[in-house]
Order: sequence, then structure tokens, then C-alpha cells
Amino acid sequence: MKALLKEAGIRAALALLWLLHFLPLPVLAALAHGLGALLYRLAGSRRRIGLRNLELCFPAMPQAEREALLRAHFGWLTQSLLDRAVLWWASPDRIRRLIHIEGDIDLAERTFQESGRPTMWLCPHFVGLDVAGAAILLCQPRPGASIYQTQSHPLMDKLMKRGRLRFGDAEIFPRSDSVKPLLKAVKQGRGFFNLPDMDFGAKDAAFVPFFGVPAATLLAPSRLSRMLNMVVQPVIAELLPGGKGWKVRFEAPLSGFPTADAEADTAALNRYIEGQIALQPAQYLWVHKRFKTRPEGSPGVY
Repeated sequence: MKALLKEAGIRAALALLWLLHFLPLPVLAALAHGLGALLYRLAGSRRRIGLRNLELCFPAMPQAEREALLRAHFGWLTQSLLDRAVLWWASPDRIRRLIHIEGDIDLAERTFQESGRPTMWLCPHFVGLDVAGAAILLCQPRPGASIYQTQSHPLMDKLMKRGRLRFGDAEIFPRSDSVKPLLKAVKQGRGFFNLPDMDFGAKDAAFVPFFGVPAATLLAPSRLSRMLNMVVQPVIAELLPGGKGWKVRFEAPLSGFPTADAEADTAALNRYIEGQIALQPAQYLWVHKRFKTRPEGSPGVY
């Protein structure tokens, strides 16, 4: 019975999310503001994770400021979840109108045409991550490829894949599968949408500082870009206040990246992400256990 009720609840929530895509974005933003405040109170586990992350990353920040920052984060996080209804079901024309592009969006196409080099789009985990993916598929001509984490619920997995594949020419590969199909796709000219800043364990990772705290960080951005001679272009997404849309910045390619030292590259990438977080700290994904994996002999932080 519990399983049936849980399944019914998930399907009801997804049906409600579908209905929300008819609402204007400012209405969704106002709704998210109230729901975010409620979730801050109810989601005790995620609240504690977020506060611990902020304590580790900003030890000099007063506790009251960290709490205020996390409250704001819950509002933005909730808005990103409601915005997903628009990204998954609204018309492409509506979504294009809501995305404000800054920077060199044609870099990947121009670089491939001129030199045959593919591009790696590096997209840190700000709450507008899915908007960045939509911008890449809707607003620039180079076909894309990415890795995704398979969802435990089949319907959610289906909707997430459909939502991320419905624009442009894209392929996504489960993280649990072999990397060979992804490498083949990149060699054929697809840009690689890569998320560089989550804790996936110690395998193929190095402990490099993130706000001064050793963080298990994948070496793949450095290794793959060097192996495949890729241009590495950060793409940063931002939710605009009041439901005014989304801003996606196609930054200049990282200078001097990659090198022969993958660990040094990975530390440099974390420093770059820290600088981007300073521009919009409340929109970074603080409720992820970024420091879950610890160096051997170090105690857990959560």
C-alpha cells in the first residue's frame, strides 16, 4: 500500500508540474518564493547540509548571514524546479524569448569549422543548470552530448531524458555506462556538456581545495580535453529576479587549460568556480554533499 501511495504521489506531483508550465514565469517566481521559505523549514536534512557547506566554505561569515544566504538559496532552488515545467513542456519559441544570451555563443561551431577541434562546455552546478543545457541546444548550432545520472523512478527518468533531448541535436549517456560512446560522439564533432563540480567518490578524482576544503573533484575535464584536443568554454546560468527570464553567459575559453598536470588543472578549475560563485552565491547548489568523500584518515564533515 505504501508503494502504491508513493507512486500515486509522484504521478500527481508530475501532473501538477505539467500544469504549471502554462503560468507566466513571474507567477512561478512568486510561487517559488513562498514555497522556498516553506521548504527551508521542512527539508531539515538538506537545510543542515547547506548550512554545513556554508560553514566550511565561509567560516568567517556570521551564522545569521549564512542562514539568510541559505534561505535565499532555497527560494532560487525552488524556482529552478518550477521553471523545469517550462523547460520540459513550453514551446521552443517561448523558451528562446526567456533566455538572455551573453558572450561568444558561436565559439563551438566556429572552432570546429576552422580547426576541427570539439568544445567542452563546462557548466558548474548553479540552480539554472538545465537552462544552460536548453540554451546550448536551442541557441547555438553545434550538436551536443552529455552524461546524466539515471533517476530511480522510471517515469522521472523518462521525463528528464525527454526534457533534455527535445531541443536540437543531442545525445545523453548514462553515467554508469562505458565512456566509449561519449568519446566517439565528441570525436565526431559534438560539443560535450560537462558538469565538473559534484562529489562522485574518489575514483578518477583528486582532493583539491574548494574554498580551502579538500574536495574530491573529477579529473575528467582536464584529461578528456587534453586527450581530445578540446576547447574548454565555461557556460554559466543565472535565474533573473521576478521571473524576468534566465541569463546564460558563454564565457571566454579557459586560458592555459588543459596542461599535462591534471591535478593542477582541477585545482585551477575549482578556483574559477569559486570566482563565479562570488557573483551569485545564493544560486549555487549548496544542498549537495560536496565534501562527502574525505581523504583517507579524515573524519566525515556531515
